[in-house]
Amino acid sequence: MKIRILSLLAFFVLLLTVQESKAQSGLELGLRAGHAFGLDATLPISAKPRLHPSLYFDTDNTPFGVAAYFDWMFQLEGGSGLKFYPGVGPEMWFGDDLEIGAAGNFGAEYTFDFPLTVGFDWRPSLLLTEGDFLTDNWGFTARFRFTSAR
Repeated sequence: MKIRILSLLAFFVLLLTVQESKAQSGLELGLRAGHAFGLDATLPISAKPRLHPSLYFDTDNTPFGVAAYFDWMFQLEGGSGLKFYPGVGPEMWFGDDLEIGAAGNFGAEYTFDFPLTVGFDWRPSLLLTEGDFLTDNWGFTARFRFTSAR
């Protein structure tokens, strides 16, 4: 229980820290549904890469997970709101045992003119503690955009 509380606290401190930074063009917070339900956020790092933390709740065999992906954004030419991104990052799953993994994050998202971003992603992972390769972590996201970036 302490690990869950500390993880949630660290997640929200990270959100507040990055929100106060000067590079505020892309702060988003929302929900992710699919294989794993959870909170999904995007935090700008610089012009293209972003930090993409996620908190997972109540998955198949694991009640709680934390992940932080680094995504590189690619927008279609012509100024469309459609973007594609590959990413990579660590994952930790807390259940009967602690599982630590390295995961990819591949997705597409659409940024509307109003403060909403919707997307679909796939997050395959290699569990380093178990030696398993998991490919079933996919999801749909809907995030509220706190700043006016497109």
